Amino acid sequence: MVGVGAFGRNHARVYRQLADEGLPVRLVGVVDSDTARADAVAREFGCRAFGSIDQLVTTFQEIQAVSVAVPTIHHLDTARRLMEAGVDVLIEKPVATSLPDTDELIRLSQKLGRMVQVGHLERFNPAVRAAVPVITQPMFFEVHRLSVFTPRSLDVDVVLDLMIHDLDVVLSLVNSPVKEIRAVGLPILSGKVDIANVRLEFESGCVANFTASRVSTERVRKLRFFQPRQYISLDYSRQDALVFTVGQGEMPAAPSVNPQIQMAKLPAVQEEPLHAELKAFLESVQQRSKPVVGLEDGRRALAVALDILAAIREHGTKIGLEKLRR
Repeated sequence: MVGVGAFGRNHARVYRQLADEGLPVRLVGVVDSDTARADAVAREFGCRAFGSIDQLVTTFQEIQAVSVAVPTIHHLDTARRLMEAGVDVLIEKPVATSLPDTDELIRLSQKLGRMVQVGHLERFNPAVRAAVPVITQPMFFEVHRLSVFTPRSLDVDVVLDLMIHDLDVVLSLVNSPVKEIRAVGLPILSGKVDIANVRLEFESGCVANFTASRVSTERVRKLRFFQPRQYISLDYSRQDALVFTVGQGEMPAAPSVNPQIQMAKLPAVQEEPLHAELKAFLESVQQRSKPVVGLEDGRRALAVALDILAAIREHGTKIGLEKLRR
């Protein structure tokens, strides 16, 4: 585990949990430039602490897989060093700060034959997994991801910090190129965009509205979408999904006020998303199989996120945002 801040520590926790569950994996070490933090996490989960990647790979030459949870600006250099050492990597989202950096990661993984998974965690949320089998022709999405303010991840805008989770999920469900982007965003408590609203129109005709905020008074994680004769509601936090169907449906229906509308709870296997994500990563490493969320997926989400930030800047120029801030 490279980078054991708040989220990196969770990776270490789950790797240790997977080992305790009998999976063929052993957590051998954690790396952090803050050696005191690395020591604390290493003591907590029974492994070695290192201050650099070089110390890790020279001490454990048999190491096969590493999660990378360092600041985004260091993703490329960190992943390059690991891949060159013969290690497969999981890179936390966003995959990089730019498309050229992402393209370099793709080039390196292909050249060196390394498995690379991108940490788009919500793909592994039981609610999302439950909804995938019932997807037919999604035509409209409404997505809300709201968080209270914390000093975490202020090196990136809320689009790259929070909204990118939902961008990845919607892009995977729609599977159509983006045709048009309209976006507005504002810095509230930091120097970056803290709240944003985005409207995407896809070539398929599908439209998706996203709202992301890290200055909210409450925590909300919801995605809703409509397709012919159905409305499907996902709650990431509760990890459940409900489907409302007009007319006769194939799934058992719950009692409904309107007899023409059948409601059913989609079957979902409850599992911590990070547990499912790391288990899938290890299977990809061990079986040399394509990662569930590969670099191309990470690039696609990043490309749309960067286009959204460009649209936000353009809108800010139109309304004279800089003058208003002064």
